[in-house]
Amino acid sequence: MSDGQPSTTDPPLETDRITPFDPPAGLRRRAALSRLAYPDGHRGWVATGYAVTRAILADPRFSTRRELLHQPVGGERAVEPLEPAEPGIFPHMDPPEHTRFRRLLSHHFGPRRVTELIPAIERYTAQALDAMAARTGPVDLVTAFAMPVPALVICELLGVPADGRGRIQAATAVMNDLDSRPEQVFEAVTTITATVRDVLADPPEGGLLAHAAATGDLTGEELTNLGMVLLATGHLPTSSMLALGAFVLLTDPAQRALLPAHPHEAVEELLRYLSILQFDVRRTALVDVELDGHVIAAGETVVLSLPVANRDPGRFPDPDRLDVTRSATGHLAFGHGVHHCLGQHLARAELRIGLTALFERFPDLRLAVPAAEVPTRDRMAVYGVDRLPVTWGPGPADQPREVPDHAIQDTG
Repeated sequence: MSDGQPSTTDPPLETDRITPFDPPAGLRRRAALSRLAYPDGHRGWVATGYAVTRAILADPRFSTRRELLHQPVGGERAVEPLEPAEPGIFPHMDPPEHTRFRRLLSHHFGPRRVTELIPAIERYTAQALDAMAARTGPVDLVTAFAMPVPALVICELLGVPADGRGRIQAATAVMNDLDSRPEQVFEAVTTITATVRDVLADPPEGGLLAHAAATGDLTGEELTNLGMVLLATGHLPTSSMLALGAFVLLTDPAQRALLPAHPHEAVEELLRYLSILQFDVRRTALVDVELDGHVIAAGETVVLSLPVANRDPGRFPDPDRLDVTRSATGHLAFGHGVHHCLGQHLARAELRIGLTALFERFPDLRLAVPAAEVPTRDRMAVYGVDRLPVTWGPGPADQPREVPDHAIQDTG
């Protein structure tokens, strides 16, 4: 058993990818649990094995409290001490405070509520595809399709007017860019918070924020921060998965052809294979924990590499092969344990409806640039692509252009 003592030669977190769809190669060469050097000088760990990652996610001896965590990647943000989470920022709380917020929100993200939202998901998806079809390609699939659809859906769920979605999207991107300067992050948080306060001042009936306010269980500060968290996290991961999922299917016609017959299996496999939460899932030990032949000392942070854990051959046979017909249940793309993703049912519905409709509407959809020229978000907490130029129909691809924001309207 390792004594858990850090070494002066502990390596930093590897972030370089050889292909856009595979996790960083350096991380994949690591043991299931290994030492890691953090930018602020902290000596912690990184978990890459499926079993050890799942065990840490389920273990109450590990905390998500922000003031206990260390950032493994980034510039100025990575070396500044983190402050405790403000009231309402429940992802960085441990039970029982975390449980209080999850209990309030679970109904709004449960299977029944997601079923009620399916007509809205289908409507916004159709609007985006109609706007694309009214133009000749190429277009950027990120701005034309992947970004607006989840943004409109989360706005509808929370009761936020859709005309503010552009500001929300831009602010969210800044918050998830690990190289953003602290003042940029502050401005982004301010933008989202102001949007939430506007809604709370006159909340539309039926929205999640209106319901949360009506319970009387939360303070004004808790309500504002809760809305900020849900807006900031409620659309970017799904947007990233829509674009990245379309990207990988555009490079693999055989798997794309299987999508209509296996929509549910395809979504689970894409979530496993792509696993976009790459650096930001972290836990800090509250006490000494013996795990996988090592002792993780109290106060040490562990980065949980979900993309590598979901490629563990001990859990998923032939893990580097995309197979949309396989049963990929049990993957960790949404985490595990009490902090598993609150919006997982909504994300699954948006991915299933969105990707199926995209390729039904544009069966000859293809990349408008070589795959190697598609820019990826290597330095984002949520991995994805910045742009995805696509085209369809006969003729050579022209220069890609974006569908204007006003092309998609919220018709309620």
